[in-house]
Amino acid sequence: MAKRDQSFEGITQKFSRNIYATNKGKLRLAVLERDLQTWLPEPNDAKKLRILDVGGGLGQLSMLFAQAGCDVTHTDISAEIVGEAQTLHAEHGLAQQYTYHVAPLQELPELLQQSYDIVFCHAVLEWLVDPQQALVTLKQLMNANGRLSLMFYNRDAKILANIIFGNFDYVQADLTVKKTVRMSPQQPINPSDMREWLKNLRLKVTQRTGVRCFHDYLRNRDDQKRFDELLALELRYNQQTPFVDIGRYLHWQIEHA
Repeated sequence: MAKRDQSFEGITQKFSRNIYATNKGKLRLAVLERDLQTWLPEPNDAKKLRILDVGGGLGQLSMLFAQAGCDVTHTDISAEIVGEAQTLHAEHGLAQQYTYHVAPLQELPELLQQSYDIVFCHAVLEWLVDPQQALVTLKQLMNANGRLSLMFYNRDAKILANIIFGNFDYVQADLTVKKTVRMSPQQPINPSDMREWLKNLRLKVTQRTGVRCFHDYLRNRDDQKRFDELLALELRYNQQTPFVDIGRYLHWQIEHA
């Protein structure tokens, strides 16, 4: 059977519980919010930024920019998830800042017919059959001075975590299994591949951050519940070598070279 891009249609509530209602999801959101503070417009800035959130899920992160007066286009492949995002934004009085589309990443240039000041693509590429081609599409969606906030599942971190927990056969098998788990990304991305893809597209990384540099490696699962302490350590170390490279996800802030 040919591989297909992953959608969470029909399992929105499970997706929400597994990602956003857990400490790992809260850590992820907190790190992204910290990283993107410098991209928020100044309070007196008359120019409204145009934001595109690709595979935006429930749309929590983009609310930072909606609250700052930006116009946000929220997209996702799942109509169910887009509906949940609309409800969340309306509850926060932000509906007027949003436009919504149910569409895959590959169709966005033709559908939207415009480019954006900031493009978000968080935890999307590892669910796609062809993440390299997706980067080409993301660049099309950036305007001449546009910026890309890209977060992707780190293959190096997956190898490290599985060795730590004794899954040697899985690592020896190049991280392949006969039966996949729907909620687990099956195509983690090699950071060296990502660097090469960006270089070929004449895109440069201006800031690198590891996301969940410590949480996933804790052997005592009770320690994973110590959110405030973990977040403080994460924010302190996750842009420093070597910790920046072992985050379960990598958040790279990207501009035109």
